[in-house]
Amino acid sequence: MSVFSSPEFDDHEQVSFFRDVDSGLSAIVAIHSTAPFGIAGGGCRFWPYATDDEALTDALRLSRAMSYKLALCDMPAGGAKSVIIGDSKRDKSEALLRAMGRFVERLGGKYIIAEDVGTTEEDMRVIGLETKYVVGRHTDTGPATAYGAFVGLRAAVKRGLGRDDLAGLKVAVQGLGNVGFRLARLLKQSGASLRVCDVSSAAVERAVAELGAEAVGVADIYDQEVDVLAPCALGAILNDATIGRLRCKVVAGAANNQLAEERHAQALAARGILYAPDFVLNAGGVIGASQEGKQLGGGDPNVYDEAIAFKETEKIGALLAGAFERADREGVTPHEAAVRLAKDKIRERRTG
Repeated sequence: MSVFSSPEFDDHEQVSFFRDVDSGLSAIVAIHSTAPFGIAGGGCRFWPYATDDEALTDALRLSRAMSYKLALCDMPAGGAKSVIIGDSKRDKSEALLRAMGRFVERLGGKYIIAEDVGTTEEDMRVIGLETKYVVGRHTDTGPATAYGAFVGLRAAVKRGLGRDDLAGLKVAVQGLGNVGFRLARLLKQSGASLRVCDVSSAAVERAVAELGAEAVGVADIYDQEVDVLAPCALGAILNDATIGRLRCKVVAGAANNQLAEERHAQALAARGILYAPDFVLNAGGVIGASQEGKQLGGGDPNVYDEAIAFKETEKIGALLAGAFERADREGVTPHEAAVRLAKDKIRERRTG
């Protein structure tokens, strides 16, 4: 496994590999940037990667995206991410999580861990038995993430479809987990009609019953004739095989790393599809978690005001508008414009 030659390596400051034989833990922590604050934050993904290389690629990509969103939101931390290789439903144990906590502690505060796919608030509490460098023990960031994605989707619809309201908007929601279902509910409350899919039949049945959504097959979500596709599951779903099938005008969702490769942003643009950069739309999670993160500076770890988090999350609309404006000025895709904005801020932090 080569780190430096990986196409996803982006001058990451540190990549650490951890193994605890007794608990079965195999984990990677990728720290993209700590400048100028000396710390980096990002979630812990627990996933059954097919290979170690696949796990490394995910850690590198996710940590870079964290740096982008934290910089754009002016958060006092750089980006990082950790991945645990395994099936969270089968392999997770207190011993494994506590071992992960010890590894985080060993990093001495450079990495602040939080929940992600495959991990929960309870997991963060267990990890917190071994390290203070953890957020998410008292805060479910799902509502703020979903609301931020809703704010971003609304801004993308205004830009791509010239609409100020969502009444009658047709949206295909891919993934009905902690964030996807909440986003679907916000869309329904705004008058949108929904087509949904998920690998969990129970999640789909709930959306049909509670939101009046139309269920479609997981493999069929890309073929829906809708206004917006909202990816809220895993990444790399916008690729050579799927982009040609899309029948929407806007792609705006909460999933991380939706583009399989950077070039797929241009492929979407070539088809006249407006792509709202995912690391902008899903920034609500870090905005919400940042409140709990204040405990690391001596604040009360039990203080969390969701109304404040939601209000701060409204900035996602302005960030997205800024990316659209820069894209127009520089003749690039909104994704590239958002990346340039983030890199400018990261460069300022590193040299400032």
